[in-house]
Amino acid sequence: MTASTFQVEHPTLRTAPPKALTGASSLPGAFDHLALTTTVPKEFVHRAAVAEVLLTGWERTDDTRFTVRAQWPRAHSFFTAVEGRHDPLIAAETIRQVGSLLAHAEFGVPLGHHFLMWELNIAVHPEQLHIGAAPASLELDITCPDIKRRGRTLAALRYEAVIRRDGQPLATGSASYSCASPTVYQRLRTPHTHTTTHPRLPLTAPVAPQTVGRTSPTDVVLTPLTTPHHWQLRLDTRHPVLFDHPVDHVPGMVLIEAARQATATVLPHPLLPLSLTSTFHRYAELHTPCIIKATPTPHPTPNPGPHTPVQITGHQNGQPVFHCTVTPTPH
Repeated sequence: MTASTFQVEHPTLRTAPPKALTGASSLPGAFDHLALTTTVPKEFVHRAAVAEVLLTGWERTDDTRFTVRAQWPRAHSFFTAVEGRHDPLIAAETIRQVGSLLAHAEFGVPLGHHFLMWELNIAVHPEQLHIGAAPASLELDITCPDIKRRGRTLAALRYEAVIRRDGQPLATGSASYSCASPTVYQRLRTPHTHTTTHPRLPLTAPVAPQTVGRTSPTDVVLTPLTTPHHWQLRLDTRHPVLFDHPVDHVPGMVLIEAARQATATVLPHPLLPLSLTSTFHRYAELHTPCIIKATPTPHPTPNPGPHTPVQITGHQNGQPVFHCTVTPTPH
């Protein structure tokens, strides 16, 4: 389980059309035939930094289907290119943002409510991930096959996504989460959020960045342990992307990044995640070591092959936190 929330700076969020652009009043109709692009409100996707908002618009198709638009930059500070291809994990973040957007904008969940993520899955088509001469403009077909309500309030949602680029499928994915009001969330989390009784862990040393497909130690989320294929989750709460805003637990995207990095250490060749399935069982706490373990799927030959799935688990105090299966492909 991983929760997502965002505290807005103002009590209400206005969505009125923007004021006329400078000089527009003297040029009537000048923008009638232009498609002007902006991001969706950052509060809708639980980001503090506008630069981390990937979604640019949406519309409802029917009661359970939506079209969402997104844009991926040619370069990103954390979702870095893999030899000329977009990082597949930016697809996971895009799908995560869709769930928050629809909850607030279409299903009436108030800002300040919390989302408890249970599953997040992606599968990409590597040939569609190439970085072009301009940012990648994307269209997402979203279907919501399982909508649960408590009275008139959204209680849980499962949704499926097809990400298209120039009309061609780039990735598919799905996610599920449940919603909690601030009161319910506080009741669930109070025993774990007192910094005096549960001080956060000090920042631990990273593994060598090149062993996990990274160039900067700042982006490494694994700390070496003496047991092979085991690491302690490294939590740098100052990281501007992984910890975009203050939280009381480990974000799900940090756990997914840990799974990707652990997979990179197990396989003896460069890789690109081809698919990733993740299940979250409970909150990953900031004050307790989380042990990450990687186990390659049994293979008929001594060495894992290029498409050998790797099972990644995370445990705290002997209890499972999450499970992830990463299937790589060489790049």
